[in-house]
Amino acid sequence: MAADAIAEWEGYEYEHAPKSADWYWALGIIAVAGTIAAVLFGNILLAVLIVTAASATALSTLRQPPLHRFRIVDAGLMIGDDLFPFERMTSFSVLEDTEEKYPPLLSIKTESWHAPHLLIPLEGVDESIVYAQFLHHVEEEEHRHSFVDLVAAWLGF
Repeated sequence: MAADAIAEWEGYEYEHAPKSADWYWALGIIAVAGTIAAVLFGNILLAVLIVTAASATALSTLRQPPLHRFRIVDAGLMIGDDLFPFERMTSFSVLEDTEEKYPPLLSIKTESWHAPHLLIPLEGVDESIVYAQFLHHVEEEEHRHSFVDLVAAWLGF
C-alpha cells in the first residue's frame, strides 16, 4: 500500500509539554477545593467526578503522545491503517503559525461522528503536495482553532 502513497510522513498526535511540580500542585489544590465544595453542598456524585477528572488529567499529562503515520492515497487520507475518504470530508484548511514556532497543521472537517475535526501536523512533508492533493478533492474553507483548542493550549496540553 505504501507504493500507492502520493505523500507520506509521520507526526505526533500532539506536542508533549512536560508539566512542572507547580502545575500538579495547582491541579491538586483546585481538585481538593472543588471536592470539598461539592461535599459541603451535598453533591457526592460531583465530588467523585472532580476527583476522577483530576486524576485522569494528571495521568494523561504523563503519557507520551503516539507517533502516527500519515499517507495521502488516491482514495483519501490514511492515518495508520484507517482510511478517511475524500468523499467524507466537508472542508480543509492549512493553519500556519505566524511566528513559525510550530509546524503548519492540516485542518480537516469530516462527516464522521467519531472524528469530526482532524488536526494533522505537516512536519516532514512538502506542504504544497498535500495542499494540491486536498484542493483537487475537497473544498477549501477557512478554519480557526476552536475554543477547546485554545483553552487546552493555554493550560499547557
